[in-house]
Amino acid sequence: MAVSNKKVAARLRRKRSIRKRISGSAERPRLSVFRSNRHIYAQVIDDRSGRTLATASTLHAELTDAKDEKKTEAAARVGKLLAQRCLAQNIEAVVFDRNGFIYHGRVKALADGAREGGLRF
Repeated sequence: MAVSNKKVAARLRRKRSIRKRISGSAERPRLSVFRSNRHIYAQVIDDRSGRTLATASTLHAELTDAKDEKKTEAAARVGKLLAQRCLAQNIEAVVFDRNGFIYHGRVKALADGAREGGLRF
């Protein structure tokens, strides 16, 4: 995959390297994170069946009420919401897939929020 932007190309290279090593199952699905400039998205995926089990993002109606909230705070709320949705489906442990993004800032805040919500990594 040819990408003209060096940063995007580097992230995609890191993503391929990570995905070689981790995979989600029904017992321990994969928590995948995508970060854009304005929003953050997270989904829990069972790779063996190819199904998305739970999703959460800053675009969901429950999280769009706080407009003056910082992005890291919003990411932590997304993590907590995702953890609630997973626990409702009896999913307690996940494999964290940072999707090539560096584990810092909003990605770390989302992971910490999911841990506070009760998910185990």
